[in-house]
Amino acid sequence: MPHMTITLRRAALASFAVFAAAVLPIASVTAPQAAHAAIPSAPAGFTQTWSDDFTGAAGTGLDQGQWKYDTGPGSSFGTGEIETMTSSTANVRHDGQGHLVLQALHSGTNPSTGWTSGRVETQAATFGAAPGGVVRIESVLQQPNVTPANGMGYWPAFWMLGAPLRSGVTWPGSGEVDIMEDVNGRSSVFSTIHCGVNPGGPCNESTGIGSGEHACAGCQTGFHDYAVEIDRSTSPEQVRFSLDGTVFATVKANQVDATTWSNAIDHPFFIIYDLAIGGGFPNAFGGGPNASTVSGGQLVIDSVAVYNKGQVAGGGTVTGRTIAAPGGTCVDVAGDDTGGDGSAVQLWDCAAAAKDQHWTASGQTLQTLGKCLDIAGGVSAAGTKLQLATCNGGGYQNWVAQSDGSLRNPTSGRCVDAPGGATTNGTRLQIWDCNGTPAQRFVLS
Repeated sequence: MPHMTITLRRAALASFAVFAAAVLPIASVTAPQAAHAAIPSAPAGFTQTWSDDFTGAAGTGLDQGQWKYDTGPGSSFGTGEIETMTSSTANVRHDGQGHLVLQALHSGTNPSTGWTSGRVETQAATFGAAPGGVVRIESVLQQPNVTPANGMGYWPAFWMLGAPLRSGVTWPGSGEVDIMEDVNGRSSVFSTIHCGVNPGGPCNESTGIGSGEHACAGCQTGFHDYAVEIDRSTSPEQVRFSLDGTVFATVKANQVDATTWSNAIDHPFFIIYDLAIGGGFPNAFGGGPNASTVSGGQLVIDSVAVYNKGQVAGGGTVTGRTIAAPGGTCVDVAGDDTGGDGSAVQLWDCAAAAKDQHWTASGQTLQTLGKCLDIAGGVSAAGTKLQLATCNGGGYQNWVAQSDGSLRNPTSGRCVDAPGGATTNGTRLQIWDCNGTPAQRFVLS
């Protein structure tokens, strides 16, 4: 999938009060980090469908099979940020203790310039609730260990944007869910949805609809559990935000019109972490950064997980994992969950309820609907189409994930490929010489 930088995101809540900060010399801070903890168990009735516990070696960058960098000046994100987001391990790295660290660094003497930091998002845009189901997205993390006295301008966030944004649907109509935001080291959390049109509209953009400021004692100095549940099993549908297992805010579908809600919420999302400096939101609480703002604050992420439960169309439950494909699509089997031998394997819009978009890895095979991803006719030639077929233990049904995000068949030596880089629904997948291009980025999410 091509790298893209999202140019709109969380907007300032300009009506909030101003918080004053003392002026002290620029300093630096290093956040203490606790021992790595296990990914939280799935809540009752849920199944874990994706996770990452950031077990990379100390000093290494992102696992780019799962994540990608958003780089460039903060001014490109539409929120007034002043940092430059980079892919440097100075700003984005594993710490070797089971954490992903995003660190903001300052150079020079002007607190309004010279900042670098990190912003990352999932390759997959497949995390959503099926009709009649529920999705829970949960992360254990520590906010930057700063206070209003030395943290003016800090703006950490754990949030999601709607998958339709990657296909050209504009913000905020495509939906945004902010699970955790804090500004200026206030030991608090803001949780918000964005929808409709900007400015104004049914969701009061660019403010959105959400919790307002909620106290989060100890969130700067320790790890806490932040989660959202999108519940499509109840009427009206709900988005529920929780901190350490306790729901503190709920947004309901009947707070806006049905079309606005459906466009913003009833589809998959992709996950984002970032540590911004400056911008409209910190400015609404006293501004920053200033001469007292420390360099080196860290957003430390211990784990992230996605859990699903509930009915799917036609009954039953969805099991397995989606394969994120070029253009924000998913690997799909033609025939709407029927899946006979020889069924074409293709690209299609991701659908959380689609059984034939959920794959299980067994050895080196990828299986759905009780059959295996297969190279038609057992032919190694470039351009040979992919199909679904009865699992037979043959080499043409083996697939190995590569570090560049591709899926390689060891027998043919070729990779899964979208012909010509096509991303339209119904594009039949093939094998082709492995080349590392976006047309060969297929990630089991």
